[in-house]
Amino acid sequence: MQIKKISDNKEEYMELLLLGDEQESMIFRYLKRSDLYVMFDGENTVAVCAVTDEGGGVLEIKNIAVSKEYQKRGLGKRFIDYIEKEYSGRFFKLRAGTGDSPSTVGFYEKCGFKRTFTVKNFFTDNYDHPIFEDGRQLVDMIYFEKNMEEQG
Repeated sequence: MQIKKISDNKEEYMELLLLGDEQESMIFRYLKRSDLYVMFDGENTVAVCAVTDEGGGVLEIKNIAVSKEYQKRGLGKRFIDYIEKEYSGRFFKLRAGTGDSPSTVGFYEKCGFKRTFTVKNFFTDNYDHPIFEDGRQLVDMIYFEKNMEEQG
């Protein structure tokens, strides 16, 4: 597996980005200002991660997605570890917002994140259709944070 930073034509990865955020207009709200990383298995694109500088030493994961055929192999955690190493020394906190569904909450908790705050009605106020995950309609955005370790 190889991870590359993508600077141009980020929209080429929209199919995978839509796995992590299912409304294109919402992706375009952050894609241009994001650092986009793509994980490849040979020629196959297997995962994406978009991160933004939110100021004050906070780096935010805006989108992380692994293609369905590569899920449950630890690639999401590997991607988060990569992002932490890539940005260590420049940021002290890594943040991610997600829906309140068991699979994503469990993923972030396994990666060492702690629940920090909630944005009420984020999904119902910002998306043009109901968003469902794990059979549950997403309403509030749940934010998770973890302190980034200094890499030596």
